[in-house]
Amino acid sequence: MKSTYESPLNSRYASKEMQRLFSPDAKFITWRRLWIALAKSEKELGLPISDEQLHEMESTVNNIDYEAADRYERECRHDVMAHIRAWGEQCPKAKGIIHWGATSCYVGDNTDIVLMKEGLQLLRGKLLKAIQLLAKFAGEQKDQPTLAFTHFQPAQPTTVGKRATLWLNELVMDLYDLDYVSGSLKLLGSKGTTGTQASFLELFEGDCGKVRELDRKIAEKMGFDGTYPVSGQTYSRKVDARVLNVLSGIAQSAYKMSGDIRLLQHLKEVEEPFEEGQIGSSAMAYKRNPMRSERIASLSRYVIVDALNPAVTAATQWFERTLDDSANKRLSVPEAFLAVDAILSLVINVTDGLVVYPKVIEQRLLAELPFMATENILMDAVKKGGDRQELHERIRVHSMAAAKVVKEQGGKNDLLERIASDPAFGLSMDELTAIMKPENFCGMSSEQVDHYLRETIAPLLSENPVSEDMPDIRV
Repeated sequence: MKSTYESPLNSRYASKEMQRLFSPDAKFITWRRLWIALAKSEKELGLPISDEQLHEMESTVNNIDYEAADRYERECRHDVMAHIRAWGEQCPKAKGIIHWGATSCYVGDNTDIVLMKEGLQLLRGKLLKAIQLLAKFAGEQKDQPTLAFTHFQPAQPTTVGKRATLWLNELVMDLYDLDYVSGSLKLLGSKGTTGTQASFLELFEGDCGKVRELDRKIAEKMGFDGTYPVSGQTYSRKVDARVLNVLSGIAQSAYKMSGDIRLLQHLKEVEEPFEEGQIGSSAMAYKRNPMRSERIASLSRYVIVDALNPAVTAATQWFERTLDDSANKRLSVPEAFLAVDAILSLVINVTDGLVVYPKVIEQRLLAELPFMATENILMDAVKKGGDRQELHERIRVHSMAAAKVVKEQGGKNDLLERIASDPAFGLSMDELTAIMKPENFCGMSSEQVDHYLRETIAPLLSENPVSEDMPDIRV
């Protein structure tokens, strides 16, 4: 029986790696690593902590007695104190120095920073893989002319590859944002109950230098280059907002790309992967619904909205500390990471298997191209001695008439025939047909793709090798 709620982010979407990162084990083992870092640093700065006590802590760091912790929490209604007592049972010699001088946020907040930084690095690997695959697709499709759209109305042609660079460039922007925010993350350190470090100043008998050194040593032991220089009891909740803004940015980019793919699949021009045994609809057996792209959009919408949670939390904190952030953080931060992990897995899967249908693309492009070519036709006709203003009006009239045939009668676009039969233009059907080559109307699309891949993507991927081992891509 499955009689209790379970998050779909665990059961359906996110990778095992990301689930492990935000698991109870990862959280509480990190708490213990932080307590060990605190005790070691305090010993190094002269406090009476023995090697035996440290050894006892280190030998039990991964062995968490959850039953004992749960029992203590029911009694004291405080999760940190419950885990201190449970660990104290496992290492009785060290019991008296665990959490010495610290407040709950020492383990809670520092752990959140550690896990968010590791989470960003997990996402970074997937983001790079998506960039690599999309760059490959853009390069392969750089010369394939296709109808472009503004307002989802036919517009001047582009190429399939050039359109893909628009998706690609947004993911690259997200990578830059991720690196900037991840690189700026620092630990809270050991700041005490209101951020003044008063308890540690008391421990070290008024020695401010040792108190500052304690912060530095803890950060170093946990793999950080420093701690935030000032804080209340907690690190500023703007840190969470900054991190989730990065995740929201990735979701925005993925949503935009998936939306374009869904529209293109409707047009039968580009299609996401569809497996041999896949069912598109329980009722309509012929359907090939873009379910992966729809799932990207669905999860992305969740992340974009979820990013408001830490923003509102940051704005509503009172003075040095309130506790109305705690329940919100437990939900909003891990679930944003799990959702973006799932989104990037889907993006990787979709970009690795995009199918392009050149014949459909060409058919649609040629149906609209006569309208797009009117400027070129006008210029060639003027070269032959025509009056530019008179010809502009004639093209306008012919275009309206041809559009009427297409829209009201369901006929083919006969604009070229109308122009060829109008002696004012002096252009034969052969001459007009020669103008109609789709590649003549794509501007610098192909060159832009080459330049972007060479000048931006190649150096980026050279400096950031993409792992070919991308486990647990759940789709």
